[in-house]
Amino acid sequence: MSTEPSAYHRRVAEEKRAAILKAATGLFLTSGYDGTSLARIAEVAGVSKATLFKQFPTKAALFDAIVTESWQVEDAHAPEPSAGNLQAGLTTIGHRYVELLTRPGMTALFRIVIAELPRFPELGEAQFSRGKMPYFESVSRYLAAADSAGSAKVDDPDLAATQFLGMISNFVFWPTLLLTDWAPRRTAIEQAVREAVNTMCAKYQT
Repeated sequence: MSTEPSAYHRRVAEEKRAAILKAATGLFLTSGYDGTSLARIAEVAGVSKATLFKQFPTKAALFDAIVTESWQVEDAHAPEPSAGNLQAGLTTIGHRYVELLTRPGMTALFRIVIAELPRFPELGEAQFSRGKMPYFESVSRYLAAADSAGSAKVDDPDLAATQFLGMISNFVFWPTLLLTDWAPRRTAIEQAVREAVNTMCAKYQT
């Protein structure tokens, strides 16, 4: 007899995991990281404590999972942007970055980290090392590949990645941490991505 879980059981497990992550994010934001117990998260998620502990034995493990999932590109199997066409490649990367920054829960995640950072610096480390940094490094690698392909001249890929992502996030994301009604229209966001791409191409394209 097979010991592999059935498709039904896998789906149920995924649904319970999603419910746990959603409940934890909401409770961390309203009650604080320290003020939220795993038992309370299980109650709000509608799962047993045994189910929660089986997937996330500690709050730190749960927070790590929230960060990792929040920064996961939606279509992990999408083809890599072409290093041979800087404008097209950066446009794809820019739109993916917007999708990450505007997905539900991203602003809340940053607010949790900022609020709890003085008492729990490990939350900032988790957000940086498991979330922001891996994505940043993927953009830096793309720019290095564009340099190798001859479509761009990029002496410092990390600096170039910082410039590109900063131009987008400074308009799309960072204001949301201070302004509750910040919601630029899709056309304005697309223009921000276009301008960032054009600026990068003007500086680096060969």
